[in-house]
Amino acid sequence: MKTSIRLEQAVQKLYNAFYNNELHPECCKQCAVGNILDNSDSWKHLSDQHGALELNYLGNVHQSFGRKFNGYTPLELLHIEATFLRACGYQLPFHHKNKKPKNPTDKDVLFKGLTAVVTLLCSLDGIPNFMDYTKLFEFKNEKPRFQIA
Repeated sequence: MKTSIRLEQAVQKLYNAFYNNELHPECCKQCAVGNILDNSDSWKHLSDQHGALELNYLGNVHQSFGRKFNGYTPLELLHIEATFLRACGYQLPFHHKNKKPKNPTDKDVLFKGLTAVVTLLCSLDGIPNFMDYTKLFEFKNEKPRFQIA
């Protein structure tokens, strides 16, 4: 399957962050977007709240000029982060009074977030979700449709 460079790089960065314990939903440098943007927190200035889907003035300026950050538009970045936070169990926008997971760095919590992000990244690039394992269980005439090599 042919993927874009931005997708390959994003997944590699998220994979490394997950296995190196450098993924934290509440840190703008270590969240999904922070890792995709090389542990930068500059993206947080694109909206007024962490987890919001609305661009602020600065975000709209970058979006209207067609600016991309490691291949992603400001609006795509906000959607990536919101998807990650929501899948990790956060109520959006992120606020200390809103619902959040008891242990935000629990591997199961982070895996759910990453699974949702990879699904979104694949959708943004118009390719099938390579983490979708449901094909393994498809059958026809009581036999598996696909063989595992």
